[in-house]
Amino acid sequence: MPDALRGREIVLAGGTGGLGSSAAELLHAEGARLVISYRKDAERAERWRDHTKVVQADLASAEGRRRLLDAAPAMYGLVVFAGNPARTTDPAQLEQALGTSWEVNLAGPILLAREAAERMKVSGTPGAIVLLSTMQAVALFAGSTAYAAAKAALQHAARILAKECRGPANIRVNVIAPGVMQAGMAEASIASGKYDRFLKDGTIPRFGRAQDVARAVRFLLEPDNYITGQVLSVDGGMTL
Repeated sequence: MPDALRGREIVLAGGTGGLGSSAAELLHAEGARLVISYRKDAERAERWRDHTKVVQADLASAEGRRRLLDAAPAMYGLVVFAGNPARTTDPAQLEQALGTSWEVNLAGPILLAREAAERMKVSGTPGAIVLLSTMQAVALFAGSTAYAAAKAALQHAARILAKECRGPANIRVNVIAPGVMQAGMAEASIASGKYDRFLKDGTIPRFGRAQDVARAVRFLLEPDNYITGQVLSVDGGMTL
């Protein structure tokens, strides 16, 4: 249904990165009206200023979330790409990494989602919310405590929100859990050869592309979609 999103207002929080930009390109091509936010990298956001609303917003801040949602008064959809890998190999730094991850990977995104859902309920707008998790929240990967724990909590919180928004509100809430993507936070790991063994042993046929996630986002934003409260793994089968 290529015209189903034409004219609909969709917020892409943290949408200027590798995964977000691919989704933005797809949705823009279909005629959606986009509002894209960034936290720090204003230069990377510049490419979108001629085509969309661009808003600086730190999702960990109530003021930042309010400013972003105020920029989309007719919001139909919300997709949250914002995240932090919270990587550390030093046990002494784990506490700090957990705090950062909790704020950026769980609190900011789920608070934004809940605040968006409340606005959609008040306006009587049926719509869709999509949150981004990770394969590390679906399966167990050593060394991922700080990152995976917050993302796993995000998945559970999103399903609770989906239950709260079902029925007359008709707001669908789903989660995408990407695998090893040649974009975004996984690029450095791919370059280091960390995941080469999954190609060599045939676990996955290739590394993921940003377009794989973009198509999943588009699928979950489809107005006639019948899916809510689910986690969609886009990982080529790695977590199997």
